[in-house]
Amino acid sequence: MEPCGVATTSPSQRTRPISSPASAYARSATRSPGLRWTEMSFSALQMPSGRPTAIVGSSIVSNSPPNALTPERLAERTSALAPDGVRVEAFDRKQIVDMNMGSFAAVAQGSDNEPRLIVMRYEPEGARSDFTLGLVGKAITFDTGGISLKPARGMENMKGDMSGGAAVVAGMCAIADLQLPLRTIAVIASSENMPGGHAYRPGDILTAANGKTIEVTNTDAEGRLVLADALWYAREQGATHVMDLATLTGAMSVALGDLYAGFFSNDDAWADAIAAAGEASGDHIWRMPLHPRYRRYVKSSYADMKNSSDLREAGAVLAAEFLKEFAGDGPWAHLDIAGPAFLERSRGDYLWQPGGSGYGVRLIAELASRIVA
Repeated sequence: MEPCGVATTSPSQRTRPISSPASAYARSATRSPGLRWTEMSFSALQMPSGRPTAIVGSSIVSNSPPNALTPERLAERTSALAPDGVRVEAFDRKQIVDMNMGSFAAVAQGSDNEPRLIVMRYEPEGARSDFTLGLVGKAITFDTGGISLKPARGMENMKGDMSGGAAVVAGMCAIADLQLPLRTIAVIASSENMPGGHAYRPGDILTAANGKTIEVTNTDAEGRLVLADALWYAREQGATHVMDLATLTGAMSVALGDLYAGFFSNDDAWADAIAAAGEASGDHIWRMPLHPRYRRYVKSSYADMKNSSDLREAGAVLAAEFLKEFAGDGPWAHLDIAGPAFLERSRGDYLWQPGGSGYGVRLIAELASRIVA
């Protein structure tokens, strides 16, 4: 895959650096109704710079078949995509275990395909010393549900369970291509969730990197487990303001459909900044509630918490309450992008194709631009 670029802008234009160009190429794509996202030629979707936009790169990665996009290959693509000024590291299974990421490692242990913790760093000259943006992405390249196996119908769409990670990779590309003076770290937790002989089980007790213990009650609630260790790592590496993106719960899709993502935050100012960036960019987003009394949903008799609840209510909220346990000190937001990130059908607007939409890339670029404005 070729590097992901965005249209260049002057500093005075950077209040909306990517939303208008992205909308333009999305509209142009509808003129070729026989063309599918996985078949699109980059030449038809290039910006004036001659490179494909970041949002197109994210869409194509999300639509890649799972036999072609394993975690290892996602790490390789990330390295190939990274613009000048972005450093990429990829940690393998042994290194993940050595970092005591027991939550992430457990999800990955059922698959023969190695997991990867992908870390991107952008440290431009002139960046603020008191602000480091932390982007965290869930990248389950295929999710069977593990031992808690999903129904067969629609399982092929679980190749899109890495759309949050794809958005983070492409969003980091956009920040660097725009040469924004903003220190940024991106952490992408990538694995498969498979029911192999070594797979983790309901009833297992895991120890995450921050030392907290987790009772597994549903192996299909794996996204929050990989994000737990990735969130901790982003904080440990100096992120002051953290935002994670994940196709996390079907409950959020039921609540908001495929147009809006829902998000949760522990900080009103950070939440307001993200909401404003979402509306300005066209990546629509709606804040959902966090409250200490929701914590009972993840209370466990055997560990510090459990990864799911047998109460069929507030599914997206309990996932956010779980993640808050690993978000550390400082502003944090969790974006549950399950609805708009990977479409099951045409949305009736410029996103006429099912599959990966590239949701989140424009929001990331807009947010970063506003931070440095």
